[in-house]
Amino acid sequence: MDKIRSFFDSFASPMLLSLFLILFLAESWRQLRRRTQERWKRVLINVIVSIPAFTLLRLLLIPAMVWLAVKNQTWHFGLSYLVALPVWAETAIMFILLDYFNYLWHILNHKIPLLWRFHLVHHTDADLDVTTALRFHFGEIFGSVIYRGAVVFLIGASPGLVLVYELLYEAATAFHHSNMRLPSGFEKLLNKLIVTPRMHGIHHSVRREQTDSNYSVIFSFWDRIHKTARLKVPQPEVVIGVPAYSDKKELTIGFLLKLPFTKIRKWEDA
Repeated sequence: MDKIRSFFDSFASPMLLSLFLILFLAESWRQLRRRTQERWKRVLINVIVSIPAFTLLRLLLIPAMVWLAVKNQTWHFGLSYLVALPVWAETAIMFILLDYFNYLWHILNHKIPLLWRFHLVHHTDADLDVTTALRFHFGEIFGSVIYRGAVVFLIGASPGLVLVYELLYEAATAFHHSNMRLPSGFEKLLNKLIVTPRMHGIHHSVRREQTDSNYSVIFSFWDRIHKTARLKVPQPEVVIGVPAYSDKKELTIGFLLKLPFTKIRKWEDA
């Protein structure tokens, strides 16, 4: 586990914090969608809600994935051990597979009621910006440990690749949740490969058919391949949030932390 401590605490964490601050400032300067709530109150709520989740991410999820990857180097179980490939080819394939299975995991979080209970906390944010990338319930991390750990084990990803992918995964999550207005032509070109703020903003819409789209995390082409992409939605028409949880006053820290353990309202419930 010293590898995790060295990589994440000395390199990845400062890098991700720097990216977060850059995006936070950039979306202040060039805002994509108009805010509906007082910004600093939301920042405080999202940061505090994220503390248990990010503690588990650092102390449980990442160590579990790396531990399985390390053990697999002895057990030789998984796809990577079935065929001998050049290192560059194996690395590329494993990276793509990690991202593809996270695309599937995102869909499962929307389709399976038990998982949706926890993922709902993320979607109840009535504004979308880089702080929304922090707003995950700790219960969702427990589910991720089982699913993502199994994926690492089954495909035979190496420990180093697991760490690098996690860094890029977190960076991509911060980027596509940001409220930063990029030049539309540049973003359209960029979106051919990766998920961008306009694309992911549609996924956070109050309209169910829009929320049920754009599940990709890093590479955007998974949605195109599976026909879950929805891109031609004008950003001024995108209203962020979940209709049944539109009362911003009730979305307190305590409410969000206990939300998965309460009766979940139907999408359109008032």
